[in-house]
Amino acid sequence: MELNKIENRLEKYFQGETSVAEENELKAYFSSPNVAQHLKQYQSIFGYFSQEKEQKMTQEIPLQTKKRNVTWLSIVASIVFLLGIGSFYYLSNNSTNAVVAKSELGTYNNPEEAFVATQKALALLSNNVNAGIESVHYIKEYEQSKNKIFKQ
Repeated sequence: MELNKIENRLEKYFQGETSVAEENELKAYFSSPNVAQHLKQYQSIFGYFSQEKEQKMTQEIPLQTKKRNVTWLSIVASIVFLLGIGSFYYLSNNSTNAVVAKSELGTYNNPEEAFVATQKALALLSNNVNAGIESVHYIKEYEQSKNKIFKQ
């Protein structure tokens, strides 16, 4: 091969513009014993590629994949979900029991206790109604005095 052609291809090789066929020609040239003296420094590069290409890897590399415990994660998620549903029903049941307990405040098992409680409630109601009637008397007096003043 011409020395000029080899130098041009070597320059293209270092610029990354060579094809695979041109690289193979360079490898063949530098693997031959008749390499020009000023190009001997590149012989080790191309010799390294051909030497390493022939080496085979005999050691096995153990591939350890990260195995996630999806089953444990799904079990934990299910437990959290069930606890959430259970606490919702428990709390909502307690609140309905409280409403039922509030509505049952006026019930008595003993009729005498019920009678006494009813008398107290009616007395309180009577006092409030009497206070309301007294204020109505004031309104009647106001109406009478207004009619006297404005004589209709």
